[in-house]
Amino acid sequence: MITQAQFEKLQHFFYQLPQNSDFYQMKYAQYGFDPNEVQGIEDFTKIPFLSKEDLRDAYPLKITAVDESQVVRIHSSSGTTGLPVIIPYTQDDVDTWAEMMCRCYQTAGITNRDRIQITPGYGLWTAGIGFQLGCERLGAMAIPMGPGNTDKQLQMMQDLEATVITATSSYCLLLAEEISRRGIGDKIKLKKGVIGSERWGEKMKDRISEELGIRLYDIYGLTEIYGPGISISCDEDCGLHYWNDYLYFEIIDPITGETVPDGEYGELVITTLTKQGAPLIRYRTRDITRLLPGECACGSP
Repeated sequence: MITQAQFEKLQHFFYQLPQNSDFYQMKYAQYGFDPNEVQGIEDFTKIPFLSKEDLRDAYPLKITAVDESQVVRIHSSSGTTGLPVIIPYTQDDVDTWAEMMCRCYQTAGITNRDRIQITPGYGLWTAGIGFQLGCERLGAMAIPMGPGNTDKQLQMMQDLEATVITATSSYCLLLAEEISRRGIGDKIKLKKGVIGSERWGEKMKDRISEELGIRLYDIYGLTEIYGPGISISCDEDCGLHYWNDYLYFEIIDPITGETVPDGEYGELVITTLTKQGAPLIRYRTRDITRLLPGECACGSP
């Protein structure tokens, strides 16, 4: 259940959403839902779910819940399965994203002494710029390579003595294979990798880790909810930590929509607690996972 502290963070703008956003006004009217029905945490599950189809209906910027003058940036999903979803960000949203990304690096034991080679794409996609935001917030050296151009990637990796790589699993594996093929492993200073965006199994993870001799961390995110950085694995590697002062995670039965007990698999539903440009309340991600209660062996919940 959402905590009182989380609910209070959400509450201050939730009741104004239909007035500030044509999108929410239309959606809540469609469901016959009145936000004033939600008076306390016990009423939270009365709020209708949002789906990706809802966000596509809001194309291009009907989702915006602030005055246009407050929007400092937009990002977009790929649109490979339909209209892309475009998400507006205020400066506060960008700062929040930077903070979450910074926490991800810190959870992975990365410090301002590290040199972080960023290989995911920049532009409308959230990945590259998200990794850079966190790097700058942390005070580490960003090496903003972007995707592809493997020869240049490996040259910069050697010459600038990168200690951390951020990448998709497939590209990280390609780099590992190239390093092995060229026999330059002794010239590579990498210690850690932060990997996201694609599905990957333990076999692939072990292969990359062994080839490069580095520790890998699994990072999660989605364009609709800031981008990468909303959760990450730690050294215990037994799940991912997420930032519950900015986000509320629920796990539901994907068929019935009912909340499932902690530890049971279901669909991840995310509510943003402080997002301004495009707040999302009970957004169905379509990702299957589970919540592990209690403290991790690393000391964090």
